[in-house]
Amino acid sequence: MSVETQKETLGFQTEVKQLLHLMIHSLYSNKEIFLRELISNASDAADKLRFEALAKPELLEGGAELRIRVSFDKDARTVTLDDNGIGMSRDEVVTHLGTIAKSGTADFMKNLTGDQKKDSHLIGQFGVGFYSAFIVADQVDVYTRRAGLPASEAVHWSSRGEGEFEVATIDKPERGTRIVLHLKADETEFADGWRLRNVIKKYSDHIALPIELPKEQAPAEGEAAPAEPEWETVNRASALWTRPRAEIKDEEYQEFYKHISHDFENPLSWSHNKVEGKLEYSSLLYVPARAPFDLYQREAPRGLKLYVQRVFIMDQAESFLPLYLRFIKGVVDSNDLSLNVSREILQKDPIIDSMKSALTKRVLDMLEKLAQNEPEQYKTFWKNFGQVLKEGPAEDFANKEKIAGLLRFASTQDDSGEPTVGLAEYLARAKEGQDKIYYLTGESYAQVKNSPHLEVFRKKGIEVLLLTDRIDEWLMSYLTDFDGKGLVDVARGDLDLGKLDSEEDKKAQEEVAKSKEGLVERLKGALEQSVSEVRVSHRLTDSPAILAIGEQDLGLQMRQILEASGQKVPDSKPIFEFNPAHPLIEKLDAEPDEDRFNDFAHILFDQAALAAGDSLKDPAAYVRRLNKLLIELSV
Repeated sequence: MSVETQKETLGFQTEVKQLLHLMIHSLYSNKEIFLRELISNASDAADKLRFEALAKPELLEGGAELRIRVSFDKDARTVTLDDNGIGMSRDEVVTHLGTIAKSGTADFMKNLTGDQKKDSHLIGQFGVGFYSAFIVADQVDVYTRRAGLPASEAVHWSSRGEGEFEVATIDKPERGTRIVLHLKADETEFADGWRLRNVIKKYSDHIALPIELPKEQAPAEGEAAPAEPEWETVNRASALWTRPRAEIKDEEYQEFYKHISHDFENPLSWSHNKVEGKLEYSSLLYVPARAPFDLYQREAPRGLKLYVQRVFIMDQAESFLPLYLRFIKGVVDSNDLSLNVSREILQKDPIIDSMKSALTKRVLDMLEKLAQNEPEQYKTFWKNFGQVLKEGPAEDFANKEKIAGLLRFASTQDDSGEPTVGLAEYLARAKEGQDKIYYLTGESYAQVKNSPHLEVFRKKGIEVLLLTDRIDEWLMSYLTDFDGKGLVDVARGDLDLGKLDSEEDKKAQEEVAKSKEGLVERLKGALEQSVSEVRVSHRLTDSPAILAIGEQDLGLQMRQILEASGQKVPDSKPIFEFNPAHPLIEKLDAEPDEDRFNDFAHILFDQAALAAGDSLKDPAAYVRRLNKLLIELSV
């Protein structure tokens, strides 16, 4: 054992202490997961060495054969993992093993529920798999040296998982990392070759470098056991995406997904393809079942693992998929890119544009198949990623129609309020003669479901899509048509139902409007500071009045988004529409006193604003007018 120098004891970050507590108290229902996590980390270390060695071949230190070795000692009750990957410096050890080196640490702790099964999924999402070692070990020792540093600058990290760890400088001739797990008394089952072999075959068969175990065979009679063990590879040690699809089991695809994503849940779907011809590349793309914690941070690291001719290049190559598909995980391996490719070069390479276009279509096809063949799975997808997919029509004009077909909305046809209706399904059951798709946006399902704007649609049995995500009004400014049919906001402009209104209906509307011209003028005079226009409504059957939005004006959702972000909102006034057949409007029309008429008109305007989900500009004035009216009625 080499002499330890510069030894110091440091405390774990607070979040790590809490995490270790969860680990030590058997957060994982499946304890053997620890081996998968540690092997996955070792594989990443080998990938990083390969990449850095492209620019600095001397980092290989004469040993280009990369491998992971797993051994055990029954008597000492230890399991050891040894890799000859990139290794760590002293600073890296303190950073990576003493803190959760993620921007989402606070989110991680906030999301812990106390439910062990749910929380175990979070561990994977936050990339903190190293600490899973403490599920089976009551002490963990890490011996590591970063490639390129002298043997005398190796590091020994040790902890019992109880709030602090020790770091010391040691000698270590070989680069890479050796992790020694001192097993708990009741976890000795893992100090067994057969058990370790089975776990590796089960979870890590897809790892693209050899995972070796000591050969277990008794020495021949009279022979002494060899001083150095013979090693044998127990996994396939070939990149999964390079193998024919017919040879790969679903379980292998699922385990590979967990390896690259650090997720603990199986993916919803995947697509494995090899492209040959003008471009040559392989891709393996996954749709996760669960959203990562940083999904809505558009600047967060994202992208596919990039390999060039089986050599790992970068972990999060964002150039291969558009931002609205940032939740997709996977691998792309190109034969056409240079081994010294960088992020900057990727952004300018025409090959990347071709690959991005093809991979985007592949993902959208995968989602389309999921929606058609497994609607329940697609509901899960939509719940987690629907809002992100809604960014697509604005970002990807070429695939706008395809993305639109994947969108899901709540509808007046379904009282559940769940977003389950697609645009194709809507059109399939549209009324005869209906040439538009009708929708209404609002702050909540309850508000839009009960909106007065829907009254004429209910009367005629016309389905309306109900949009309540904050992004929806913005989305619809880009999604103006689908399958040749225009999308129409029922709260915007002058409603035209086209062939859904009979000639008799239209004639009757014109006659009523003509008969109420005097009332329109009186209301314009009373509400001139608040409205852009007053007109007779054809939308209402039960309510006295509504506010419509001008064709070019911002709706309530967009105004609120702009205001919340501190941007100036353009001035605009709504259109006041009234129902001439409503008793309150008839009473208003018959009111001879202009002051009372004025108060009454403002009360109706404020009520219409409230029904639209807006806040009142002057709530005190509304209350004062209403109280005045109530007193007069009660006298």
